Amino acid sequence: MGRIGLISDTHNHLDPAVLKAFRGVDQILHAGDVGARHILAALESIAPVTVVSGNTDYDPDWRETEVAEAAGLKILLRHIVDPYALTRELRGWLDRVRPHIVLFGHTHQRCQAWVNNVLFLNPGSPSRPRMGEPPGVALLDGNAEKFHVEFVNL
Repeated sequence: MGRIGLISDTHNHLDPAVLKAFRGVDQILHAGDVGARHILAALESIAPVTVVSGNTDYDPDWRETEVAEAAGLKILLRHIVDPYALTRELRGWLDRVRPHIVLFGHTHQRCQAWVNNVLFLNPGSPSRPRMGEPPGVALLDGNAEKFHVEFVNL
């Protein structure tokens, strides 16, 4: 069993409550719109971080799509995803990688939707939530056979 911290859309602001919520995680996945590298440095003080570039990020080292593996889970990270209108490119990634989870951001709204036996997951935003949602992140516990997602209000 592993514990993974899920975050997106920090937009150059990392609330100290995020670090508290992620205490004890084995890995952190950031689904883009990070802001400056100091955000990643703070997260990396807790656990290794996998990050993708969001539409407001301009770091040449960050890719648009990444695949992370933890506790037997395959997680595809990409910033902009519509679970109900997949692009041809994203369908190609899904066919090649066969992830258990697709982690995305961009909307600043939480989402947990099963589409074709894949969990599409957006943790919301810890810095700029929308539609009356509280700021937050998510925690993923488990393995490929059984996993659980918990949304954490900050």
